Amino acid sequence: MSEVDEAAVLEALRQVDDPEAGMNIVDLGLVYVVDVQDGAVNVDLTMTTAACPMADMIIEQARDAIVGAAPPGTAVDVRLVWDPPWTPDRMSGIAKEHFGWTF
Repeated sequence: MSEVDEAAVLEALRQVDDPEAGMNIVDLGLVYVVDVQDGAVNVDLTMTTAACPMADMIIEQARDAIVGAAPPGTAVDVRLVWDPPWTPDRMSGIAKEHFGWTF
C-alpha cells in the first residue's frame, strides 16, 4: 500500500467501538477531523462527555486502527478535542436508529 486516504482512515475507525455505547466512533459522530497529507494522518475526535472513563482506551484503539490501515512509516496523530461539544446531532442515521432516536 503506497498511500492511505480519508475514506480508508474512516473505514479503519469504524472498527473502533465505544464500549459504553456499543457503537463505532464514526457512526457515533465522535470523529471531527481526518486530515491526510504529506505522509501523515491527523485525526481529531471527541467523547460524548468529558467524564468518559474509556477515552484513553478509545484514542489508543483509534491510533492502532489507523496505523494498521496506513503504509509503514506513516505518522499518525490522534487528538482528543472538546470544541465543539459533542451532541447526538452528530450521529449517523444508523446510530440514531440503533438508539431509537429517529422520528
